[in-house]
Amino acid sequence: MTHPDQTISNQSGIAKRLFRYALTAKGTFIAALIMLAIGVAAELAGPFIAKTMIDDHILGIEKPYYESSSPEKSASYQGSHYKREDHFRDEETRGKEVRILQIGSSFYFVPERVERTEGDRSFQDGVLTISYGNESSQYPAAKLSTSELFAFFEPELPGIYRLVGLFLIAMVVSMIAVFARTYWLQSSANRVIQKLRTDVYAHIQRLPVHFFDNLPAGKVVSRVTNDTEGVKDLFVAVLSNFASGAIYVTGVYVALFLLDVRLGLISLFVIPMLVIWTVLYRKFATKYNVVIRSRLSEINAIINESIQGMPIIRVFRRQKATQEEFEALNEDYMAHQNKMLNLNSLTTHNLVNVLRNLSFVVILWYFGSASLNGTGIVSIGVLYAYVDLMGRMFQPITGMVNQLAALDSSIVSAKRVFELMDEKGEAVTDGSMPRYKGNVEFKDVSFAYKKDYVLKNISFEAKQGQTVALVGHTGSGKSSIINLLFRFYDPQEGTITIDGQPVTDIPKQWLRQHMGIVLQDPYLFTGTIASNVSLGDPRITREQVDKALCDVGADKLLGHLPQGFDEPVIEKGSTLSAGQRQLISFARALAFNPAILILDEATANIDTETEALIQDALEVLKKGRTTFIIAHRLSTIRSADQILVLHRGEIVEKGSHDELMELQGRYYKMYQLQQGSMQPPPEQKEAAFAAAAAEAAGGLA
Repeated sequence: MTHPDQTISNQSGIAKRLFRYALTAKGTFIAALIMLAIGVAAELAGPFIAKTMIDDHILGIEKPYYESSSPEKSASYQGSHYKREDHFRDEETRGKEVRILQIGSSFYFVPERVERTEGDRSFQDGVLTISYGNESSQYPAAKLSTSELFAFFEPELPGIYRLVGLFLIAMVVSMIAVFARTYWLQSSANRVIQKLRTDVYAHIQRLPVHFFDNLPAGKVVSRVTNDTEGVKDLFVAVLSNFASGAIYVTGVYVALFLLDVRLGLISLFVIPMLVIWTVLYRKFATKYNVVIRSRLSEINAIINESIQGMPIIRVFRRQKATQEEFEALNEDYMAHQNKMLNLNSLTTHNLVNVLRNLSFVVILWYFGSASLNGTGIVSIGVLYAYVDLMGRMFQPITGMVNQLAALDSSIVSAKRVFELMDEKGEAVTDGSMPRYKGNVEFKDVSFAYKKDYVLKNISFEAKQGQTVALVGHTGSGKSSIINLLFRFYDPQEGTITIDGQPVTDIPKQWLRQHMGIVLQDPYLFTGTIASNVSLGDPRITREQVDKALCDVGADKLLGHLPQGFDEPVIEKGSTLSAGQRQLISFARALAFNPAILILDEATANIDTETEALIQDALEVLKKGRTTFIIAHRLSTIRSADQILVLHRGEIVEKGSHDELMELQGRYYKMYQLQQGSMQPPPEQKEAAFAAAAAEAAGGLA
């Protein structure tokens, strides 16, 4: 079980690596965050504009008015001009003070100074009464008609129009900022994921071959595609929501403290609740997301495996068993998705709404009642702005909470991607080395894939231009020798040299540059016949491609195709015959002109009619280079300069075909069996089969 401290450390390391990738597009990220801040400021200007409109222009009608001789910014009532106190210039003379007070939906003109406006108000028979506690004050008053009331509001209209204009400008700025923020976040996220995906794919190219023996191709594909796409969600949706949410919430709190310090302090209770909420959520979500990502990877692996092996599944009628295996994985995937769904349903916007409503009830009860009964703790404009700001604050909080699932999923995806990138790769050495001659020597080489040695004290020498054949039962060690020659693995004991230089002293890329291989089942890539010969290497011209194909006789089997050597090749060359595919692979090896050539049972899948053409192509291919042939059909290696007979990881016989036939040992018996002139007794067949099975089960190559 992972220790909590270790989990925190892992997540910290993942966050640092993600941050380093984010720095690859720091310019656009910074621009997006700047636009985000501008957009938040523009949006938060709205409540302040509304507060100013309410307090200074709408409810400001209850401020003291003074009689004035100037009609500028004044209201005309019963032949006199009255101007609000905040509209007077310093040098202007103020006349008699009057007030406009509201009772219900009606407004009343009081032609004298009012000492206190707070309290309960009533109007009857031309008298306005204001009661506060046990005391009350009475003033003569007259109800204003609609036109008379408008006269007092009319001087405020220019200020209101300016505020409306500012509000519209703020909305336009906010819209532009949101567009720019979204565009730049998306583009920078795409750039980061492009870099991450390129690095992952490049690292896969550097991973040792044995790594892919233990990890199915579908799981690798899932990490390069699904998991990197999950990381993209982190930079697009999660970063956008959390960055905008953090800036928005910070802006709201600044605005709240500017409105009223008490309101800001009381509203701080939201922050610790959010922190506790996030910690508790991720404690459960991470556990589910790890399983979800793992099952998705396994689903990809089984789909890939089923498509690759569809003929075998059909022939052996394994459709139902394969489907049941798939359904079991899919069922477990769905079960954990439902657990995440339940968790998200319990911990997303529903709880945010409860929290928001609770805060509104507390604040409105404490401050709102005081404002409405006239005790005047805060103004109506401040209260309106507070409610507006709190509503705006909970919107990004909802966005952040809703993205907690994506955040955790992205972190899990990033962890899986970085785990793949942390696998030790082979060192890449730039440059190249001159083409070596191809003198190969194995000296006392012993090798084990795990614990048991599959090669024991292997010693032989292959000189330039010679053909060396490796024969033996399955599991005898033939492929292991080739794996060591290619340096897919290095031996535990002994040395392998090429032209007298130990292969461990030669960078792997340089070593393989002058090696070629033709497999029993050649692999062709999607493209054309010509592109499969050159493999896109700019050093190989089209003339060299055509010459290589003609030299191996491919023009005889491929010349009739509609587009000749430009005929399209679909995945693995499934539209071509085995012979055609083999000749293309021969031409590929010839075009690259290797010093050492490996033929892995290159004629095993060829029909008798095509075999003569293939044998001629082999002679062309082997000329002037050291050739290793893994052979099961012994008739194809009679002309080999040296034949190594392997048994249980040891060379038990060595020599030419004629020399080994004279020995009448293991090679002689194998050859006779293949020629059909010697049939072993049943018990010998069973013993040979049991030995081969035991070797294969032991993991011998």
